[in-house]
Amino acid sequence: MTTERSLVLVKPDGFARGLTGEVLRRIEAKGYRLVALQVLTPDLDRLHVHYEEHVGKPFFEPLCEFMSSGPVTAVVIEGERCIEGFRALAGATDPTAALPGTIRGDLGRDWGRKVQENIVHGSDSPESAAREIGIWFPEL
Repeated sequence: MTTERSLVLVKPDGFARGLTGEVLRRIEAKGYRLVALQVLTPDLDRLHVHYEEHVGKPFFEPLCEFMSSGPVTAVVIEGERCIEGFRALAGATDPTAALPGTIRGDLGRDWGRKVQENIVHGSDSPESAAREIGIWFPEL
């Protein structure tokens, strides 16, 4: 087994709807440890670095606008295979297609906006997790 760390973001839609506690409850119920947590409204500079692989795509600017529209909860979690585990817990990116029992399946929906407001972000690989944690928690 491999103990990993992953970045989890409760996005502005989840924060505004008061879902941070429910997301954290599910993470802890799964058995992952919370290593670091902060609430902040991210600036565009941080978001441009975070989403740099999407520069030039049509959804890049609307995504950065959405993510800077209000507070997010940034969390570093730790546990065996937590990257894969959290992504399974989060569910499919499209909340309409996400299975019941997942965060997005239970709590998300399509609001008909420019970008998918799907409550949470989770790192997709150990390399992405290391890069993203460095952006949001440089002290770690």
